Amino acid sequence: MKKILLIISSFFITIEAFADQPKDWQLGFQNPASDGMRDIVNFHNNLLLPIIIAISVFVLFLMLYACVRFRASANPNPSKRTHNVTVEILWTLIPCLILIVMAVPSFKILYKQDTIPKADLTIKAVGYQWYWGYEYPDENIIFDSYMIEEKDLRADQPRLLTVDHEVVVPVNKVVKVLITANDVLHAWALPAFGVKRDAVPGRINETWFKAEKEGTYYGQCSELCGIKHAFMPITVKVVSDEDYQEWLSEARVKFAKEETENNKLKIASK
Repeated sequence: MKKILLIISSFFITIEAFADQPKDWQLGFQNPASDGMRDIVNFHNNLLLPIIIAISVFVLFLMLYACVRFRASANPNPSKRTHNVTVEILWTLIPCLILIVMAVPSFKILYKQDTIPKADLTIKAVGYQWYWGYEYPDENIIFDSYMIEEKDLRADQPRLLTVDHEVVVPVNKVVKVLITANDVLHAWALPAFGVKRDAVPGRINETWFKAEKEGTYYGQCSELCGIKHAFMPITVKVVSDEDYQEWLSEARVKFAKEETENNKLKIASK
C-alpha cells in the first residue's frame, strides 16, 4: 500500500517540480525544458488523456450494462436482432471524429518538430557500441562521451546517466543535431526537450531543440543496440552565453580535431 501511495504522489510531484532526469517511481513526463516538449505535454495531458479516460469509462459502462441487462436469468428468450443501422453509423462516425480531433494538433506538433529554424549551433552525434561521439563542425571540436561506471560516481551524480564529457549548449539558442551511427541502429533521445531521432548507419537524421532553462539534462539511447544498450547515456548541459564561450575556449584546445596522414579525424586530447 505504501508503494502504491508513493507512485501516485510522485505523479503529481513530477508535474509541478522541475525534472531534468528520471525520478524513482515517476509517472508521466519530465517537466518540459523546451517549447516543443511543452506542446507534447499539453497535447497528451489536455487532449489525449481525457479522450482515453472517457472511452475507457464508456466501454466499461457498456460491458457492465450488457452483463446485467442481458444476463440469462433476465432474458430467457434471447433477442434475434442481427443489426442496427443507426448504431452501426454512430460507431463508425464517432471514432472517425475522435481521430480527426486527435490528428489535427498531432500533425501541427510533428510539422513543428520537422521544421528546423535557422540554427545558432550545429552538433553532430554519432552512435557507437556503446557510447556517443560528438562533433561541433563549426568549432573544430570532436570528442567521445562514455558513461561513468557506478564505482567512480560522485554522490550527486545519477547512476547510468552520468558521462565523462557532456554536450554543452547555450540557453535560448536553436541547436540543430545531426544524428547518425557507425555500426548498428541507435537512437538519440532527450525527454525534457521532446527530442528522439534514430541513428542509422550511412544516413544522417536531423532534429533540433531550444533549451529554455539552464541545467543538466539526461537521455539515453532508445533503440536496442546490443548487450550494453542500457549503458549509452546522453548528457546535455545548458549554460549561459558567457559560460558557453568559456567552455568553447577550453574545448577548442582540449578536443581539437586534426587531420591524420590518412585523412581521418583524430582527437587531439581527451
